[in-house]
Parts: sequence; C-alpha cells; structure tokens
Amino acid sequence: MTPQFVVSTCFMNTFSRDESLRALNSTTYDVLVIGAGMTGAGVALDAASRGLKVALIDAGDIASGTSSKSSKMVHGGLRYLQQREFRLVYENLRERQRLLENAPFLVRPLPFLIPLFGNNGVVSHTVAKSYGAALRIYDLTGGWRIGHRHRKITKREALSHLPTLHTERLVAGFLYHDARGDDARVALAVAKTAALDFHADVVNYLRVIDITRASDGRATGVICRNELDQSLLSVSARSVVNATGVWADHVFAMTEHTPSHRITPAKGVHLTVPRDRLPADVAAVFSVPGEKRSIFIIPVEDAPYTFIGTTDTAYDGDLDQPECSPEDVRYLLDTVNASTSSNLVTDDVTGLWAGLRPLLSATDETRVSARTADLSRRHQVTDSKDGVVHITGGKWTTYRQMAEDTVDALSPYVSSLGRVRTKNLKLHGSGAWRPSTELEIHLYQRFGSDTPALLELIEQRPELAELAVPGLNYVKAEFVYSARHEMVVSLIDLVTRRTRAHLIDARATLASAADIARLVAPDLHWDDEEVAAQVATYAELVRHEFSSAGVRV
Repeated sequence: MTPQFVVSTCFMNTFSRDESLRALNSTTYDVLVIGAGMTGAGVALDAASRGLKVALIDAGDIASGTSSKSSKMVHGGLRYLQQREFRLVYENLRERQRLLENAPFLVRPLPFLIPLFGNNGVVSHTVAKSYGAALRIYDLTGGWRIGHRHRKITKREALSHLPTLHTERLVAGFLYHDARGDDARVALAVAKTAALDFHADVVNYLRVIDITRASDGRATGVICRNELDQSLLSVSARSVVNATGVWADHVFAMTEHTPSHRITPAKGVHLTVPRDRLPADVAAVFSVPGEKRSIFIIPVEDAPYTFIGTTDTAYDGDLDQPECSPEDVRYLLDTVNASTSSNLVTDDVTGLWAGLRPLLSATDETRVSARTADLSRRHQVTDSKDGVVHITGGKWTTYRQMAEDTVDALSPYVSSLGRVRTKNLKLHGSGAWRPSTELEIHLYQRFGSDTPALLELIEQRPELAELAVPGLNYVKAEFVYSARHEMVVSLIDLVTRRTRAHLIDARATLASAADIARLVAPDLHWDDEEVAAQVATYAELVRHEFSSAGVRV
C-alpha cells in the first residue's frame, strides 16, 4: 500500500452527501452556490480557495444538466472568428490551456481535421483561403499554446484519418489541434477539489425553493427541499450565487418577484455510432449543406465508437427534459452522409443525448439574427444588490474565468476576499502517480492519482477487473468506487455521468443494468426491490429517449 493510496482514501471518505447535508444544518456560509454544473462547481472552488466558507447544492446530480451534455470538447471555438468574437476566442484558448495544465489526466489534446472538397480535384480558392486565414488567426489568438500549429494535409493523409470521406470530391484538408475532456468527470473533479482540498460542503439532489431575507431585504440564505425524502431545510449564508444555467431565470424570479427572460435556451443534440460505421482517429469538422454552420465528429476515447454533434436550435420546452427528435437525428446523419460514404441510418445510433445551452437573450441592440447559433457565448455577472449574484451565459471551456468574475462580485458581501488562486490550481486527481499497464491508463484517465484506490479494490476482489458492459472498457471496480466515494444516488448517476456507458451504447448498458445495480447494491443500501426499481427507472429513460428520437430501442 503506497503513501499516495493512503492519502487518496482518507480524502475520498470526506466526499459524502450525508456529512455535507448535516453540515448545512449548523453552518453559516460566506457564500451558497446554487447549481453544481461546471460553472457552479467552479464558483465554489474559486470562493473556497480564497478562504470563504462555501456550500454548493444542486436540485439534481452534479453536472446533470448542460454540463454533462456537451460535445466533450475543450476548444476555442473556431466558428466564433466568423462572428468576429476575437476576444472570446482568445479567452477560450487561454482557459483551454489552463485546463490542460490543471487537469492533465482528464483533458488531453486532440487533432481536428477540416476536409476540403472540390470538383475535378480542385478546391474553391475562396474556401481554402478562408479556412487558412481563420486557422492562422486561431493560432495567433492562442491555438499555438497547445504545442502545434495548423497545417495543410494531402488527400491521402486526410483519408488515413477518416477513410470514408467522399474520395471523388476530397481534395485536401487542414489539421489543427484543440482538446477534449469528459465534461461530467471534469465538473466532478472541480467539485471534489472544492470539497476535499478547501472544505466546501457539496450536496446533490437538494432543490432551492426560496431565498430567505432579513428585514432590510438582504438575502440571508435559502430554503431547500431534499429531493430524496422531501424534507425541508433552511441554510444560512451571507451571500448567494445563482449558477443554474438554463434555470437561471427561476432564481432571478425568486429575487425580483417578477418573471425573468434573460436566458434563451438553445438545444444541442449528439449521437453515438459504432466506429466501424464512421471510422476516425481524429475529430473532424463537417459543413452542414445549405447552412453557414458546422458539426463535429469526435472519436470516443477508449471505446470503438464515434460521437456526432451538435445541433443548435431555439428551445421552449421542459427545461428538465430536452428531447432529441427524429428531425435532429436526420439532420446530423444527413450532414455526415453528405461528406462521407458511411451512409449512416438510424439503426446505427447506439447512444444520444440532448442538452440546453444557457445563452444570453438578445437585446434590441444585439438582435441581429433569429438563429441561436448567432447569439453570443459571452458570460455576464449580475449583482442584484441584495446579496444575490447571478452568473449567466458563457461556455463550458471558460468556466474558470466565469467563476473568477463571479467571486470578485461577492466583495460587498464578505468580510475579506483574497486574490484568485485557480489559474494554476491543480484539480483533485492531478497528483504524481503515473500509470503503466493498459488498465492503469484507462483508470488514470478518469480518476487520476486516485487510481491506486481502484487497483486496491481489484486486488481484494479480482472479479472487479471484469468489464461491466460488454464492448465498453469500464471495469466493475469503477462502479463500486463511484458508488462509495463519488456521491452517487442512483443507477442513472452511475451509467450516465460517473461513467458515460449510457451515452456510448445505451442498449448494451441496459442489458447490463441489473448486474450493475446488484454490484453496487451493498454500498448504496439497496434491497432487491430497490434494485428492480432502479433498473426499471433506467429502462424507462432509455425507452423514452430512443422513442422520442425515432430510434429503435
């Protein structure tokens, strides 16, 4: 047993929902953060690392909203150059680099291919020049920090990366570099760092239903409902941060006692297909025929599948249950088929998900287009002057900057506020331990320096080295470890966020769901009836998502 393992185990035992829930009853916090997505977790970490006493709560699971439903890319946003959002691209690329350095086990560089198509072996000079100029600006804006500059590649090299590109029209391509990361696990790592290294109290499935106030109207905390037992809880705090993403208008309404329309939700849909149907060893950018936008294909790391996404459409439905429609599926498959000979059909889809981007609503001054793709991805911090600070808009990649700006705005409400520490702050798991075997590499890329704790589980119970879902590389030890140490409440937490099994191959995951539930039942105190209920709830999720999208279950 190594010293690293001893430290990790000691820390992980403190990341407990029950312990944090008890603390909420008896603590007055400097700041209570509503929303445990990427931004809220970032705010909690920034504030706690500056010495504030912090609580982080969410009505659902950690990152269960938008922050687990992205394209899994950490990128500058090449298309924002078309909108002349140079400052935004610079900020994105700067924060991309910080994530690469502060969470190297979770965020890694990824090459991106832009195929160039033409007629009779000749590509449009205007198109090639436009891409080349954009990529040069991208490099100069900060893309070079990743260690690679863009370059033009031949048709043969482009096909070596993506063999089903239409050979009769393919002429050449550009290759540039961005990064990728498992969004849900990055958000979890941020929340863990706040809790384990800086003593923040983190509780999932705790819904805010009202803000409490002093006689002068100043916020003094919140009233919450525990979604697991429906009990009510009052939490005291000197300030409150609204980091609820697409739900931000709900908290604005609590604060202002009037309906709010500051957020325009934009739906983004992604699909997963087997890699033998869409082979790719790099990500690629495909133009949408007839539109001035693109989608990405992204090879799934450590699994023989490929992600496809995303759509970008206005949304006015249930914020808690955005759905992928048959039209969304067709849109993505048609776009891929326009650039490749893969001829993808709906039966190729093994996983899908829909998320909502919390875009800032257009004002009279900024209303230039009805398309959500044209709305700004910038963020905005609003101080209600009553102890409540709101952070809205923004992008997953820039969560740290958003958090810094939000915590800076808390200065009127806390006794002292130190300087920001998160620019070079390593996330939990970024320790010195390094993997050597294939299994260790797989675990390290998800758990970082906590990997020895999983290896210890496997040493004690060798059967935990077996695959939990055939065809996916998740071993049983991962589910047991997450159930014990990562604030898991449900089977859905395990298969959709602690692992991405559901997103990659929902049918295969459903076939293994009962075995997974029985595996973790002792740690989550589930009896046979609860195991059956957990499996049934997950089965209903799969059936609903697939049937809504017109995909066979």
